[in-house]
Amino acid sequence: MSEQEHSVLESLASLPTLAHPTASPDGEEVAVYYDVTGRNELHTIDADTGERTQWSEGEVPRNARWYLEWGADGDTVYFHLDEGGNEQNDLHAIHRDGTTEPVVEMEGQVSLQSVGDDSETLIVGSSRDGQMNLYRHDLPSGETTKITNYERAAGGAKLSPDCTQVAYSTNESDDYDNRDVYIADVDGSNARNLELGEDGAESAPYDWSPDGERLVVADNTEDLGRIGVYTLADDEVRWLGDGEYEEEPEAFLPDGERVLGTRQRTAETIPIVYDLETGEATEFDLPEGVASFGMAGDAVLDDDRVILTLTTPTTRPELLAYDVDTHETETLVEPDYGPFSPSDFADAEYFRFESDGIPETRQAALEHDPYDELEIEAMLYDSGVRPSPLIVNPHGGPRARDTKSFDLYTQVLASLGFSVLQVNYRGSTGRGREFVEELLDDWGGAEQGDVAIAAEHVLAEYDWLDEDSVVVFGGSYGGYSAYWQMVQYPDLYDAGVAWIGLTDLNDMFENTMPHFRTELMEKYLGTPEENPDLYEQRSPITYYENLDSPLFMLHGVNDRRVPVSQARLFRDKLEESGYEAGEDGDFEYRELGEEGHASSDQQQKLRMFESLADFLDRRIGTERTL
Repeated sequence: MSEQEHSVLESLASLPTLAHPTASPDGEEVAVYYDVTGRNELHTIDADTGERTQWSEGEVPRNARWYLEWGADGDTVYFHLDEGGNEQNDLHAIHRDGTTEPVVEMEGQVSLQSVGDDSETLIVGSSRDGQMNLYRHDLPSGETTKITNYERAAGGAKLSPDCTQVAYSTNESDDYDNRDVYIADVDGSNARNLELGEDGAESAPYDWSPDGERLVVADNTEDLGRIGVYTLADDEVRWLGDGEYEEEPEAFLPDGERVLGTRQRTAETIPIVYDLETGEATEFDLPEGVASFGMAGDAVLDDDRVILTLTTPTTRPELLAYDVDTHETETLVEPDYGPFSPSDFADAEYFRFESDGIPETRQAALEHDPYDELEIEAMLYDSGVRPSPLIVNPHGGPRARDTKSFDLYTQVLASLGFSVLQVNYRGSTGRGREFVEELLDDWGGAEQGDVAIAAEHVLAEYDWLDEDSVVVFGGSYGGYSAYWQMVQYPDLYDAGVAWIGLTDLNDMFENTMPHFRTELMEKYLGTPEENPDLYEQRSPITYYENLDSPLFMLHGVNDRRVPVSQARLFRDKLEESGYEAGEDGDFEYRELGEEGHASSDQQQKLRMFESLADFLDRRIGTERTL
């Protein structure tokens, strides 16, 4: 790697990350993770002037994955602290003077769910006893008491304004896909299911009204996600909207008569506000892209102003204060481009195509019959190089989607001369419950066919793409996709990069965290005991001998979502079968120390970028565009 290429990658990795903005209780400040100093630190931003104050000096995590919450006193911010990215969090507090202290320390993963307005009560989730359940922490005494004991994960907890009740979601149905909203007394007693939607649908609470008499909730019974307002006194819910768009609630505004939410459309996220008197929604007046709030209820500054982040494929995130009445915006944190400008970055071309899940490319692992033909969304980023190598980049999740937002990994790949294809395969979000459920019992099936068909489509459509230089790269479930694409469609790819990906579904079931076991593995595939053939047939490791192009495997050693055993098992299979490792071998392997399931830390991102650039340069060839 040349010194100039290293400098470009270092500059890209050093572009500051702004994460988890959350408004203070009085609305005068915003707490945020920001690594403008080179390391992730906690900052507060004056909501009127934009003046920024740094609170921490290395006490918070290097990786900004986990969110923040203000204490009720407005002088404390709670944060999650793990060890080396392993996500086995404890809950800590940092005070305005920079001092920190542990608040809740338990085995397993701890996640702060809700902070009480009484300055005494916290609700946390914890996997201390195996499954993720809810606990009440009393700040004056320091005592933590378990308040739920479900077999399936409980979460999304929201304390009522008077801290006497808690709303949350869990599943007691026999249907894996179900999720219901419950309300209980704050000690967990008198829990009752609000029965908002049909069995098999998913419901969740988002915010209490200021008077504590209503809840804003989400549900997908009617396919597309919808926003509802539940009135406790009547045990009735009023659903908002006409069902044209997938929508998700955010919070009540302080007057209790308006509800914030977001709307999904053509890979965009548009904030909306519903007037409860008229039932009408007004979209925020913002550029096309992705505008998002922070944690539910923490975006509200005052009666009419809220905070949000805005980004597009070529513009980096900026923090805005938005007036929902006048539709005026104030920039609290400007987008930071370092030595670059928006014109330096590759833009996204959004398109749709028809897919029956069966590409023209040979199916080497499993022969599938055609599936239902669906319209699939995708985006192509043109690097400008001619001819251009292509990187097919399936997203993780799998319950997620790619959007018209700034993606640093995409821009790194484009800076190396690769055009990038992102595919919202069946099972992705933003298109409703039925589209998500296409992936049930079918990992490694039609969704992987959608990805391959998208690659075939752009290679046929754009003669400037080099069909002899096609790479697949993905992380997490995208890493599973990278492994699967390499063994199912080996004729399509000239190289692959599998990052923190799944290879052996039985091992994944045994070794992932309990709530990932039930809410990911069981939800999508059942258990290995129930579906042993499915677990074996849809594991890339079963077909490792189909590998026919160089594969680069990267995995964080502290990953507890997708344990590093997933990469090690695949590596061992290859070695045992005579595949050669190394820079000129059949595969390359690297474990990333002090890292778990990816990282936003600048040095750890740079390590990943340089690893990618080195592999791609040796195996395919790179051409700098920045």
